[in-house]
Amino acid sequence: MIIVLKPNVPKEQITLFKTTLEENYNLTVNTWIGVESTVLGLIGDTTSIDEDWISAQDVVESVKRVQEPYKKANRKFHPDNTVIEFPSGVKIGDGSLCIMAGPCSVENEEQINYVAQRVKKAGAAFLRGGAFKPRTSPYSFQGLRAEGLDLLKGARKATGLPIVTEIMRVSHIDMFESVDIIQVGARNMQNFELLKELGKIDKPILLKRGLANTIEEWIMSAEYIMAGGNNKVILCERGIRTYETATRNTLDLSAVPVIKKLSHLPVIVDPSHATGKASLVEPMALAAVAAGADGLMIEVHNDPKHALSDGAQSLTPDKFDEVARKVFALKKAYDGIMSDE
Repeated sequence: MIIVLKPNVPKEQITLFKTTLEENYNLTVNTWIGVESTVLGLIGDTTSIDEDWISAQDVVESVKRVQEPYKKANRKFHPDNTVIEFPSGVKIGDGSLCIMAGPCSVENEEQINYVAQRVKKAGAAFLRGGAFKPRTSPYSFQGLRAEGLDLLKGARKATGLPIVTEIMRVSHIDMFESVDIIQVGARNMQNFELLKELGKIDKPILLKRGLANTIEEWIMSAEYIMAGGNNKVILCERGIRTYETATRNTLDLSAVPVIKKLSHLPVIVDPSHATGKASLVEPMALAAVAAGADGLMIEVHNDPKHALSDGAQSLTPDKFDEVARKVFALKKAYDGIMSDE
């Protein structure tokens, strides 16, 4: 249940009203203070609450029940977009376009440093790269692990780019203390014990959609993280498993506006993993911008033909330069159109 309070209600009255609700109904009451209104989110068993009594209170503007099982990630509880700000000054969710780019796997120091320099020059705000790699085959390259993390940190020191990399298990959390954004991959989207532990840390979490998960299941996984106290969640659409075989996965771009309606969390799109083909990254990246995505995650490799993982979907640095120019130009045009309305 959510209660929208009237404008300019004194803090003392809000506190008194919250206390009354918590004591009378044994609920948790979350407060969200927006630009135009204050919203109280009631979490718990609200079946016994008398809506007429609440509506009759002088401080109350309106009251409504929330049917969705997720509360903290629900836009009804938090009308304004969540904006995640980083020490570098970069923001995700503020209406700008953020690009995360880099190789699928960190392979060596020369590779990651070169790619980091190139993607930064092209306008990327984050360096992505896999140190721990979940692979379908146990015989495929599994990543450099701790050494890969060190190489990512070295590239960050050399370029200033914050780093994004994937975590595989709860026991690795301490190793990721200095990672700027911790990525939860599609295969771990419903690893609830991992999500619970990530909810206890104060660090942005990039949560990829599972291969065969619904949007509600995806948001519920975000809810696991937020329920633990960490509200810095970024959702990433990376394609879902369908019967289509022309692409690696089916990129569900409709998820972007759907998420924007249902949740206040920022959402980015990964056209590389979604399509599995470098030739499709550009059109899908442009389409994601047009759909309203807050950012893109794009794989870039200095030598895709000899990449140790996912070379077929990786762009060369030169091609990434071209794609970045186009998506930023489209974003500028899109913002211009929206501002004229």
